[in-house]
Amino acid sequence: MIASLLTSLRRDHMDVTLRHGRGHVVRIMEKPGRWMSDGDLAALTADLRAVAAKTLDAGTLSYGVFAGDRDRMRDTIVTLVSTKDGTPVAFNALAVMTIDTQPAPVDVLHLGLVMVDPDQRSGGLSWVLYGLTCFLLFVRNQFRPLWMSNVTQVPAVVGMVSQMFSDIWPAPDAGRRTLTHVLIARGIMAQHRHVFGVGDDAGFDEDRFVITNAYTGGSDDLKKTWEAAPKHRDEVYNTFCADQLDYDRGDDILQLGRMDLPAIRRYLTREVPANAIFGVLSTAIYVALGRLILPVLYWFDTRRAFSILRPAREDRDV
Repeated sequence: MIASLLTSLRRDHMDVTLRHGRGHVVRIMEKPGRWMSDGDLAALTADLRAVAAKTLDAGTLSYGVFAGDRDRMRDTIVTLVSTKDGTPVAFNALAVMTIDTQPAPVDVLHLGLVMVDPDQRSGGLSWVLYGLTCFLLFVRNQFRPLWMSNVTQVPAVVGMVSQMFSDIWPAPDAGRRTLTHVLIARGIMAQHRHVFGVGDDAGFDEDRFVITNAYTGGSDDLKKTWEAAPKHRDEVYNTFCADQLDYDRGDDILQLGRMDLPAIRRYLTREVPANAIFGVLSTAIYVALGRLILPVLYWFDTRRAFSILRPAREDRDV
């Protein structure tokens, strides 16, 4: 058992499973296109399509994780929620985008597509789908801040992202827009439109971070009317989206922000239910073992090699 645990900790990817309440199981799979077998990858794609079929009134999606393409899954983190009998009911597909900025490239975690079976929307899954994976990746990144992006026309999501992450722009109560915001937004629109299904013919209003005519690149069936778009409980976000977006044309807001220690504090104190804190922190400790604790143990073990570090003394047969 200990040997299998250490083997899993040495993996380059994150693959963790935890329970949510009594009826759901959450599995987080980091970049499955790099390590999953063909059969397992096909089964995962089928689960994602099954949730989408329950969520969409009509039509299908053909971009990103629905394409069944291993290359598309090489830089994707999938959070899949299933019932105890294995029936998929919700998922979040995050994408890791590398933006070519100066003085060095920046990795941006795109919040991606979230879908929930309509029969499960009152099951308290939002904190799992929008924050849990980001929290674990922040721990895995050794508590270094992570840039996040979000593309949506849904006021409820705009509000949730605005309240959860730091340095969010744009938002109704956002601070100033920095040059880094602008450079990352330009890089996303120039290099990564395919990640969120936006066609080359879509425009981008750089002053407002609004993508105009956004639903022409594979995400067509996600387009919503103003009446159908889920609203936030705080009316300020609903007003913001109504003022900024043309729902007849099909506009989206591109939000950028950071996952950092203040964002983690807000997430753990505001979003995670009290009865789930222990499970979340236990999973975080497990994830941290691979990046924080094991290297320290290896460092003090002078008998064995670790990466470029060589043993202080090697036993030789005489």
